[in-house]
Amino acid sequence: MSAQKLEAAAQAMVADGKGILAIDESSPTIKKRFDTIKTECTEENRRAYRELLITCAGLEEFVSGMILFDETIRQSTSDGVPFPELMKNKGIMPGIKVDKGAKDLAGHPGEKVTEGLDGLRDRLAEYRELGAPFAKWRAVITIGDGIPSLGCIEANAHGLARYAALCQEAGLVPMVEPEVLLDGNHSIERCFEVTEATLRALFSSLHQQRVLLEGTILKASMVLSGKNAPSRAGVEAVAEQTIACLKRSVPAALPGVVFLSGGQAPQEATAHLNAMNAITGDLPWKLSFSYSRALQEPALNTWAGSAANGKSAQDALHHRAQLNSAASLGKYSEAMEKQAA
Repeated sequence: MSAQKLEAAAQAMVADGKGILAIDESSPTIKKRFDTIKTECTEENRRAYRELLITCAGLEEFVSGMILFDETIRQSTSDGVPFPELMKNKGIMPGIKVDKGAKDLAGHPGEKVTEGLDGLRDRLAEYRELGAPFAKWRAVITIGDGIPSLGCIEANAHGLARYAALCQEAGLVPMVEPEVLLDGNHSIERCFEVTEATLRALFSSLHQQRVLLEGTILKASMVLSGKNAPSRAGVEAVAEQTIACLKRSVPAALPGVVFLSGGQAPQEATAHLNAMNAITGDLPWKLSFSYSRALQEPALNTWAGSAANGKSAQDALHHRAQLNSAASLGKYSEAMEKQAA
């Protein structure tokens, strides 16, 4: 794919009022989600649930793309339409998670490095044939006593950059996700420090690997207090600190930043995104969402493993997507939570 096509695809991913729905949970992760609704994690139940999400009427008004798991991109609707084909017909881009998960980083107790570079060139070519115009790779950075180390940050930044270069070689827009975990009792100031160091290392590595920033999307974590912090920062502080951190570390050439929810409650994640977009002043990049649980949770709980609840579950997803679309434009209000979708 030419540079111009990569740039156009990246711009479409962060079109005004649109974000990304992540439905790329690994098999162990989706089993945990299904356990909460007492539903057996069979291949058919996973397929049925993801069909429910993909076929939600009107979702394309608020969602530009969905990130799929390897199993999902190969599946079809109950009447035989491949998921990628159905999504394209709706105007939604089918993306694909390509990393192989975070593993223990040798010599660095308590820290992780994401694996999956071996054989990635061939896998990306296959995913391109299956219809994916973009991919995602997630790295995790843990805040704790004496961590993260520079070695951990740089190892993950290098992996993300190698992945991104291979994506663009294959004609896919890379979504790079260096997640600074919410786990811990750290302050928002400590999160700012770690997030800035992580993003600076990432963009240095992307430059070294000759990655076209105009054809890349950043999936970022917000600058938040640790979930066990004795005093957690409020919505306005999170918005101000996150934007300040991005301004210090993210090049203007990048078309957009989509945030992960990272364990935030659905309403909390929406409020934080809205506060960022409501701050006055021109920003060089779009700020939108790429939520998994913060978009899916109401739908999952409503569905509860029963096909009879499918329409109500889709209504819940549609409403949550609509609220986050408004938040990506700085037009969300808490009163909208009570309005019908």
